[in-house]
Amino acid sequence: MYEARFHGRGGQGAVTAANILAAAAYSEGKYSQAFPIFGVERRGAPVAAFLRIDEKPIDIKFQIYEPDAVIIQDPSLLEVKEANVRGGLKPGGIVLVNTKKEPSELDFGDAKVYTIDATGIALENRLGTQTNPIVNTAIIGAFVRATGTISLEAAVKAVHELSPAKRDENVAAVKAAYERVKGV
Repeated sequence: MYEARFHGRGGQGAVTAANILAAAAYSEGKYSQAFPIFGVERRGAPVAAFLRIDEKPIDIKFQIYEPDAVIIQDPSLLEVKEANVRGGLKPGGIVLVNTKKEPSELDFGDAKVYTIDATGIALENRLGTQTNPIVNTAIIGAFVRATGTISLEAAVKAVHELSPAKRDENVAAVKAAYERVKGV
């Protein structure tokens, strides 16, 4: 079973990203599960979402404490102790961070680090605003490339079908991030 934990801030689309990736996995005949956990329910507050993908039915229904991958949609969360973005990552796991930095500039021990300027891609595609870009579809594209758990085609189809607005822009963000993710 492949398990991922998404960290973001309310309004960035972490929960939606996990849900879309679960739908994409399901469309490929895999079993999937996505669910959120919230602290204070307000825009900008730290949130986490969880994703499981497997070839067989998934019977467990609890948080992911030892993920194969950690996705950090807001780099400021690296400094928020309560967010615990580094906690429990499996040895040799994957870390994907929304930042302009190079993977080598981030220290996650033996983890394979990937970076993507998801904020820049969101702004290029007019997703959200200058002060609150919606980075989730760029994160989806980078996740697909970094993990190989889902095909790009399935992710694009799920984003197109499940985006509530700006479908073409969201699909463009997925494709751009897939091509631009660093660390591959």
